[in-house]
Amino acid sequence: MRKGFVLFGYVAIAVIMYLFGESLLQWIRQGGTDYMIVTSLLATIFALFPIIPYPIIGGVLGAAYGPISGSIVTWIGSSLASILMFAFVRYGYQDWGKKWLFRYERLAKITVMFEKNAFMTIFLTRLIPVIPSIIVNIYSALSRVTFLRYAIASSLGKVPSMILFATVGNTIVTNPSDLLYISLLYGSFLIVVYLCFRLFNRYTVQNKG
Repeated sequence: MRKGFVLFGYVAIAVIMYLFGESLLQWIRQGGTDYMIVTSLLATIFALFPIIPYPIIGGVLGAAYGPISGSIVTWIGSSLASILMFAFVRYGYQDWGKKWLFRYERLAKITVMFEKNAFMTIFLTRLIPVIPSIIVNIYSALSRVTFLRYAIASSLGKVPSMILFATVGNTIVTNPSDLLYISLLYGSFLIVVYLCFRLFNRYTVQNKG
């Protein structure tokens, strides 16, 4: 019953977002910014059910609120959504997930290594927006990573990309010529993150050996 209830609730909200997602986004564009708390809740739902890609939501919020407030609302929505997804999977399906993660020897070794270095791994993967968020959410929830460690690492790691989405949205409206500089700056940032991630993986493997 618990698994069925969690799945039913998730699907029901997904259907609502599919039916009314465009209308809610239009409401934000047309003046919904007067209700920041409501908009933050909507951003959370948009992130939890990405009927519309979340970078577009972040861009709309950045254009509507400005780069600072837009970044905050975008970050709140994305962070809360990842925490809710973690809670859904952890509460409803972790017992199944642990059996699957430790069924195969290679996957079990990867999972044990991930659990030992969970905070840095989650933090670094969040810094790279091309890594699907849902994979990090579900894998973390099925593992034995604690809720608090996941919530802090995930939320902190989302800060740069959420600032990027909102800043790009605001820049498109105010000064499109600055997009090139933003792209170069964030591209440099991703290269540094990637190099740090490689060094972290090498350090982890050496310590394991």
